[in-house]
Amino acid sequence: MAALAAAALFGASTPLAKQFVGDMSALLLAGLLYLGSGVGLLALRVLRDHGWHSPGLARREWPWLLAAIGCGGVVGPTLLMLGLASTSAAAASLLLNLEGVLTALLAWFVFKENANRRVVLGMALIVAGGLLLSWPGPAVGTNHGGTGAALIVGACLCWALDNNLTRQVSNSDALFIAGLKGIVAAVVNIGLALLLGQSLPAWRVVGPVLLIGFLGYGISLTLFVLALRGLGAARTGAYFGAAPFMGAGIAIGVFGESTSPLFWGAGLLMAAGLWLHLTERHEHPHWHGTLQHSHPHFPDIDHRHEHS
Repeated sequence: MAALAAAALFGASTPLAKQFVGDMSALLLAGLLYLGSGVGLLALRVLRDHGWHSPGLARREWPWLLAAIGCGGVVGPTLLMLGLASTSAAAASLLLNLEGVLTALLAWFVFKENANRRVVLGMALIVAGGLLLSWPGPAVGTNHGGTGAALIVGACLCWALDNNLTRQVSNSDALFIAGLKGIVAAVVNIGLALLLGQSLPAWRVVGPVLLIGFLGYGISLTLFVLALRGLGAARTGAYFGAAPFMGAGIAIGVFGESTSPLFWGAGLLMAAGLWLHLTERHEHPHWHGTLQHSHPHFPDIDHRHEHS
């Protein structure tokens, strides 16, 4: 449920943020979305804990987190913006679907997560649905000998690395992890935009963008981290592949965009893929090392049994 809720929020952020594309550059828009995410989550954490407290990350976890921030919050967005300069939006949309595939491949072959035919087939159906959903009408292409496409694939690889690296620290404070990612990404993206001579729009535009970033990026990323704990990177990435479909549904229902046979075909494929994952039964002997974790604990419910 956390993974699907994360996908729903992130999917909703796309058609909502699209309404502000004409008011600022893509780079500045991304920075403000990240700013809303980072500031909102860290403020929420302070309210939750009644003040600022150490996140409690072990020393060995900081390299994982910093590497994830560098890949997903700094290098990934920068490569995407550079790639968009020489790639059509339709082609870029197709290429961005590679993030889920690369996340799963890294999880299976590098980080040795468990995979079975049902999960692989579900992933393939979700990716096929995403490709159909973003399939362009006219032919698309890239300039500069495919350099733009290569940069966007590089961005997808960075986000796939980010997902798998974050998995290594997902038992820590999810609000802190997601909030720190947002702050760093905001500083980089807004800083680059200002260096390029861009200026901030009026507050009537900035305010809604920050709110969209808080919900669609911040809360979504927090739920994504929570999902990583129980599902792993490959399965969480598979559920998250439903985000484009959910965003398209909002675009149709709220903003009145038209549909096509490709849309309904994508819906069927993604629904089938999600069904395969939701009905999976995963069981095998494995070993859990010692770790610290947090969860609700209700003795009256959990301990209704006799103790010998």
